[in-house]
Amino acid sequence: MLRKRALTAGLVAALAMVLTGCLLSPGKFTSELHLRNGGTFSYSYDGEIYLLALSKLAEMGNQAENSGSAYIQQPCYSDDEFEERECTSDEIAVQKSQYSARQQKQQKDAEMLRAMLGGIDPADPEAATELAERLRRQKGWNKVDYKGDGLFVVSFAIAGRLDHDFLFPTIERFPMSNFFVLVANREGGTVRVDAPGFSAQSGGNPFQGMMAGMAGMFAATAETAEADGESLPVFPELEGSFKIVTDGQILANNTDEGPAASTAGQVLEWQINKRTQVAPTALIRLTN
Repeated sequence: MLRKRALTAGLVAALAMVLTGCLLSPGKFTSELHLRNGGTFSYSYDGEIYLLALSKLAEMGNQAENSGSAYIQQPCYSDDEFEERECTSDEIAVQKSQYSARQQKQQKDAEMLRAMLGGIDPADPEAATELAERLRRQKGWNKVDYKGDGLFVVSFAIAGRLDHDFLFPTIERFPMSNFFVLVANREGGTVRVDAPGFSAQSGGNPFQGMMAGMAGMFAATAETAEADGESLPVFPELEGSFKIVTDGQILANNTDEGPAASTAGQVLEWQINKRTQVAPTALIRLTN
């Protein structure tokens, strides 16, 4: 039990670090980006998106913190023989001060998390429903179904003129979040595509690298949790494909096999899984 609590505390600490980036993570998915001469584009994403703040890992963290919410005096020991003794009034005062500081920090962290989620309280059972409704109001989100444990199954598609940079995903009222795909406009008709969300390793995506470490920590608690009859948090399983289809000039890319011909132009394709070390990237010149 002590080992389980220690590992859970480690997970909670890692979760707090991840939430500073308001982690969104793909699960199983297919995604396509079409870039056309003349300056038009279309983008689609079909599959799973995880919002870690709404997963059962956050619930585990809350339970771990709340399990000792009432102040309990800790034992004091003699310096020479390390034998338990009665605490002095000063030592009790220090313990109470430290306890109060921890309580204040927990409250501050909870307030920060709500702010990062655009006012949504992850402890509220209706939080996921509220977030799904917010996404459905945004253009492009054609389907948003919440499946529990922070997992959303979505269908997103949008098209327009590429006269501005494009990011996916963006969520209304989220002050910060990591993105899966960035399409950046450069002078002279050149477009750079980066997909840091479609990489499992820290070199391509620090958030995903942290997620992989957390998943390893969680695996160590699985046997104990199952023995206690507890439900386990769900961690994203990264698996999917990302394609860029263009009739423009491909200047650079990091696919394994380079562009393939198709009726719509050239196709760059990346197969993504938990072993993917380098995030997809490409540089393409479009003509007006």
